[in-house]
Amino acid sequence: MRKILALLLFSLPMSLWAAIDTYEFKDEETRERFRQLTFELRCPKCQNQNLQDSNSPIASDLRNEVYKMLQEGNDNDEIVDFMVARYGDFVLYRPPVNKATYVLWYGPFVLAVIGIIVMFFLSRKRKKKVDEKGQDLDSSLSGDEAQRLKDILDKGKDK
Repeated sequence: MRKILALLLFSLPMSLWAAIDTYEFKDEETRERFRQLTFELRCPKCQNQNLQDSNSPIASDLRNEVYKMLQEGNDNDEIVDFMVARYGDFVLYRPPVNKATYVLWYGPFVLAVIGIIVMFFLSRKRKKKVDEKGQDLDSSLSGDEAQRLKDILDKGKDK
């Protein structure tokens, strides 16, 4: 029992050592700009987290860099340009439309159009196989079997 109590008391202060970023801003507008920039910029290490939500060391460094640049008086475009120059378009959640990102922006639409065209041709091909009476022309049934099947289906409709 003493070991558990000692372990609990020993581990309690460790949770107090967790790093929390606190930044002092000269006005509320700068604080909002910082929040907006760290929300819009993606962590280069994390798969899909912004700088604001990421706990990685590089995200912490980039938050500090954004804070430092804001304190120096840089505007948002200068800060974003600095991050893009350093880490590429990956750091942006909304990368610009250029030759390198055409597939990213227009690829889903092209795939959707191709899918619609394929579905259209497959459905037309299927319709051509069926004659006006609703019988499948490529059926492997003989004439007698097809007539027998038609009679069975007609009996089912009458009931």
